Amino acid sequence: MPKNDNMLAILWMLNSGTKVTAKQMSEKLEINIRTVYRYIDALCASGVPIISDTGHNGGYSLLNQHIIAPLLFDIDEKKALLQAAVFAKEAGYPLSEALDNATSKLKMYSNQDQENTLRRHLAGFNVINRMGDPSVQPILAELEQAVANDCSVEIDYRRSRDEQPKNRVIDPYGMVYWNNKWYTIAFCHLRNEFRSFRADRILRVKLTPLRFKRSEAFSARELFMQNLLPDVGEKEEVISLVIKGRSEALDDLGLHWFMGHYLKERTSNQAIFLFDEKSMDTYVPYFLLSYGKSIQVIEPQRVKDRLVAVVSELMEYYQL
Repeated sequence: MPKNDNMLAILWMLNSGTKVTAKQMSEKLEINIRTVYRYIDALCASGVPIISDTGHNGGYSLLNQHIIAPLLFDIDEKKALLQAAVFAKEAGYPLSEALDNATSKLKMYSNQDQENTLRRHLAGFNVINRMGDPSVQPILAELEQAVANDCSVEIDYRRSRDEQPKNRVIDPYGMVYWNNKWYTIAFCHLRNEFRSFRADRILRVKLTPLRFKRSEAFSARELFMQNLLPDVGEKEEVISLVIKGRSEALDDLGLHWFMGHYLKERTSNQAIFLFDEKSMDTYVPYFLLSYGKSIQVIEPQRVKDRLVAVVSELMEYYQL
């Protein structure tokens, strides 16, 4: 740890309200005890009121707890930051090393009571996520820098149906984490439009000298969701899907990332969704199949027919 960080850490330890020995500081910071003495001398020379008591119960402390608010964070704010860090790391946050350093400092610059409180709150707090490919983290780090600096990048991108990656230049406007995947929302120079690019499909990122201008009103989240779940109000033909079923199943449908977006009306045993024709025929039957007999399609007949066709295709496939 750099000298300044060690000196600041000593300052927070001295501010705990209890006496701390040079040996305790050296063990916690993993530095030589002579170095601790030099840091204390430097703090005293800078005007920090350090009290030194000798003898069996001796040690160092600050006069009247010189620092009132360590790091300007109270205990709830520290707890929130540490728990948020758990979410970020589980999502594959690209700056994991910096995040670890930051959380270590938060814990270090706390008095003993705060440390015990934080330990209790973190002990039973877990986030379970599907582990992504660690090789994507360098890609995310490059994209994060490009987004922050308004820098165009050249990428090699391979979609699931492509045998070979395609080279293109994009302006990465933002990054989005959705459904266990990282995406960059970027203006594609090849297609001359905004598109979403999955980070795990980007094989290479190279910074270019090109720069772009991002509007302050731009929202990567809004653009991503608009592309993923377009507004049916913009469609010429809208079809009602009426489903009856158990309340628990209908609740789950209402929370589904796709179906819930199109929910129009809900009663205790019925839900009405509004879809465009393409979504109705292409996606809806496959989502509904997983609910089995817990739901029943009332109308339209085309969805019933499509469900039968999909099941028949599966039966034929597995009977071969």
